[in-house]
Amino acid sequence: MTIQWFPGHMHATRKAITERMKTTDVVIELLDARLPGSSANPAIAAITAKKPRLKILNKQDLADPARTAEWLAHYQAQEATGAIALDASQTPPAQRAAIIEACHRLSPNRGGLAKPMRVLICGVPNVGKSTLINTLSLKRQAKAADEAGVTKQEQRILLADDFYLYDTPGMLWPKIIVPESGVRLAATGAVGRNAYDDESVALDVLAYLKAQYTELLRARYKLPADNAQLALCTQPDEDILGAIGRKRGALLGGGRIDMQKAAEAVLTDLRGGVIGRITLETVNQFLGWLAAGRKAEAELKRQRAAALRARGRGRDADAIEQDENWGGPSEEEG
Repeated sequence: MTIQWFPGHMHATRKAITERMKTTDVVIELLDARLPGSSANPAIAAITAKKPRLKILNKQDLADPARTAEWLAHYQAQEATGAIALDASQTPPAQRAAIIEACHRLSPNRGGLAKPMRVLICGVPNVGKSTLINTLSLKRQAKAADEAGVTKQEQRILLADDFYLYDTPGMLWPKIIVPESGVRLAATGAVGRNAYDDESVALDVLAYLKAQYTELLRARYKLPADNAQLALCTQPDEDILGAIGRKRGALLGGGRIDMQKAAEAVLTDLRGGVIGRITLETVNQFLGWLAAGRKAEAELKRQRAAALRARGRGRDADAIEQDENWGGPSEEEG
């Protein structure tokens, strides 16, 4: 399943971030701790490549702790990059202190009224930027909602006398080349509702959970214990979704299951963390998906260039072959 979503205001956001880079000391990219690779924007990585970067894994209280530690180590090993994890249980002063300290480690020559720290915070839609900013500033400075695309323009927030934080609207990228990432972004609410089918996304989520978090899935929906004939991890995804719908009372006439309502229930539970602490990708899983996505995109690029040359449009074919935006992020950016 391919999911794409890049409304017009995101193009404007990309231009604004590019312009802001001229006066930015550190870039904070807020990631969803449940999908730290899929929620890392390759467009932001390209724009901010020469700036120190702080990766914040937000919502870590909803994520698998062991996998969060793995992802922090992955990002901390990258050049000029720091990584910390935050969650709702931390007090605002503790969160503010952790972010300010991490930024000063990345840009130690900035600070004081003469050289205030200028930090840009960005991330995919609905990753929690506005909620975090309101928490850090101890007042409502950014509009927050549990849906994608709420913040529409840049805002400046003062975290300390010598620390400016610039908030930007959530931004995806023009083409998501990793299908698994598109599913995960949709499942966690980073993609507009009109860009995906709830049932298809829920089925993909269940396929992952039954393999990786079998007991959490079973406990949440009171699914029967495995026996010699029927192990949960081998059941068809449609049957599991149907069983969830039946237990939730999502029924149509004649006892048929309302799969749409069942899917909505699964996605709502996932987003709310009620299934358990789940991370939808490991570092190695994501890098494998990324490699496959880059390979498929490179082949598509080759095919399109060949088709253009066959029609005598060699200049257009050359432009495609020289376009470095084809193929998505590098493994390090993941």
